[in-house]
Amino acid sequence: MGLIGVVVAALASWLLGAAWYMALAKPWIAASGVKVGADGRPEGGSPLPFILSAICMLLVAGMMRHLLVSAGIDTVGKSLLTGLGIGAFFIAPWVMINNAYGMRPFLLTVIDGGYAIAGCGVIGLVLALF
Repeated sequence: MGLIGVVVAALASWLLGAAWYMALAKPWIAASGVKVGADGRPEGGSPLPFILSAICMLLVAGMMRHLLVSAGIDTVGKSLLTGLGIGAFFIAPWVMINNAYGMRPFLLTVIDGGYAIAGCGVIGLVLALF
């Protein structure tokens, strides 16, 4: 579970996010309130969100590796469960709080929180394989 494992885990979670948000693009755009052009695609097109999300996935995977090693979690099942727990009990509630105060639709929390849970699960799974 060294540096390579962290990079692979981050990449796996980032790719899951790409698939997740491509599959849920229409409801996410509607719930998030992102402005779209005449073609229905988000305006702007800056690569910055993709770059920042990749960096954040590296940070999450790195900290999850630290936690898994510190806790002595060394099986695939326990690592997957820990990842799912981090997503479900740390990240998704925080997403819900932010969306609630921002008066955002609950569907946005379901979509973003669901990805947080699945993404952390993938990170935990991949880290256990290294």
